[in-house]
Amino acid sequence: MTTTLLLGGARSGKSSLAEQMAQASGQPVTVLVTATASDPEMAARIAHHQQQRPAHWQTVEACAHLADAIGQYCVAGQTVVVDCLTLWLSQTLFTADAQWAEAVTPVLPAAWQSARRHLLDTVAQVSGTLLLISNEVGLGVVPLGAGTRVFVDEAGRLHQALAGVCDNVVWVAAGLPLAMKGQIPAR
Repeated sequence: MTTTLLLGGARSGKSSLAEQMAQASGQPVTVLVTATASDPEMAARIAHHQQQRPAHWQTVEACAHLADAIGQYCVAGQTVVVDCLTLWLSQTLFTADAQWAEAVTPVLPAAWQSARRHLLDTVAQVSGTLLLISNEVGLGVVPLGAGTRVFVDEAGRLHQALAGVCDNVVWVAAGLPLAMKGQIPAR
């Protein structure tokens, strides 16, 4: 069992690196995707990612029940790639009932707290090889809206918590990996 958190900016090479690591594992690979084709641009992004992956890899849409899907597919002898946690966070926080985000003092929904805990517990218990991809969004300008600031804060908190339970944490910039914790898995 090995868990690796891959962090970096948009288009930093995280997904490509995760795909190389998954291929090098020599195990069957399942990709748990969290994006939905909500507009033509996102549909094009999804299609691009699909074209990059080997056809024999299994792809599962898992945003609504990500932790359960990780638990189901990340078993001994299997490699699972989660692409990506930032989209999962966004969709989990900003559900149809996201009025909390516009409050003067936003209070996170209980459903988010539960989903976060379930994810962390599941990641800590997997028996397969798990590669988690997430965008580091806290390096730029502080967002104007309260809801967006909460999103950035929660992404940072989620990354810190995952870094605590993952064996490896890898920073990716310009396609180059840097081990922050543990080592860079074979690729």
